[in-house]
Amino acid sequence: MMSEQHVDKPQASRRKFLKGSALAAGATAAGTIAAPMIAKAADPVVLKMQAAWGGGIFLENAQSYVERVNAMAGKDLQIELLPVNSVVKTSQMQDAVHRGVLDAAHYVPAYWYSKSPVASLFGTGPCFGWSSQEVLGWIHYGGGQALFDELMGKLGLNLVSFFNSPMPAQPLGWFKEEIKDAKQMDGLKYRTVGLAADVLLEMGMSVVQLPGGEIQPAMKSGLIDAAEFNNPTSDRDFGMQDVSKHYHLASFHQSQEFFECTFNKKKYDALPAELQAILKYASEAENSNFYWHNTRRYADDLVKLRDEQGVNVHRTPDSVMQGQLDAWDKVVERMSGQDEFFAKVIESQKTYAKGVMNYLNLNQPDYKLAYKHYFG
Repeated sequence: MMSEQHVDKPQASRRKFLKGSALAAGATAAGTIAAPMIAKAADPVVLKMQAAWGGGIFLENAQSYVERVNAMAGKDLQIELLPVNSVVKTSQMQDAVHRGVLDAAHYVPAYWYSKSPVASLFGTGPCFGWSSQEVLGWIHYGGGQALFDELMGKLGLNLVSFFNSPMPAQPLGWFKEEIKDAKQMDGLKYRTVGLAADVLLEMGMSVVQLPGGEIQPAMKSGLIDAAEFNNPTSDRDFGMQDVSKHYHLASFHQSQEFFECTFNKKKYDALPAELQAILKYASEAENSNFYWHNTRRYADDLVKLRDEQGVNVHRTPDSVMQGQLDAWDKVVERMSGQDEFFAKVIESQKTYAKGVMNYLNLNQPDYKLAYKHYFG
């Protein structure tokens, strides 16, 4: 009996051990299955975007677009904004994005006008009675975006672009004396960009195309006699009031313009569809923010130029602006005869403007009448 007892006890202990081991193994396996997988978050895609602006309100506008993208994309995508000349010069920005040296750029189409005069039609073209708002309408709902994409194909550029921020008409600019007649502009050395250069050449001016930061020093040194950039805030930041006291608002030389946010197409196409959508719709969201933000700043700075810095603010005479329209006719006819695609874009714009502006001109009340009623 003793021997049986001595034999049986180890067997029972062994069975007990094996059973316990099996339970422990099962528990371990179950624990392994139940334990959550801790995945390391992927690093966000970072796009380096160079702006054509070294400071001032336009760099603020570029930053505003970037902040919208970064807020919506969160951990998946971030844009790093670089100021002017950080990687390449402004004149080289489009090529840098095309080659992938930069991922993106924030500028205006007039800055790469030398590639094709058609570029200037996307922002600084002739005025068919419309403002920047309606030109953006043409881009989104009148076939303009498809025509721009076709232009990219014709030029062989690896780019995708979105347009935003409808700018008010640009002032005729800064002169040494009040301009009362177009004849006073004959022979003046004047700074502008894009097709506006051709228009003012047609009016007898001698045109110099300079980056924004070089305008004030050029006028101070006498390299140019007169100049425009874009708006009262930027002009005041540049110190134009220190080289001229005659500032003319209203003009048809660049009566509509907006920003271009351009991306390397290969990098853009590699993004998930939802991130592509964020880049696009952040651009549309910036339209409203730009207009609300900038028009208030422009209005405030115009008052400062006049009241604090002794600038004589003039409205450009209608006779001068009629002369600009006549010059536009000649430039458009000449360019259309030289380039079928230029003519195709012009025709598309005219079709859209004729229909939309017919409605707006009939429907819009005379806001100036109401302004005079309340403010004199």
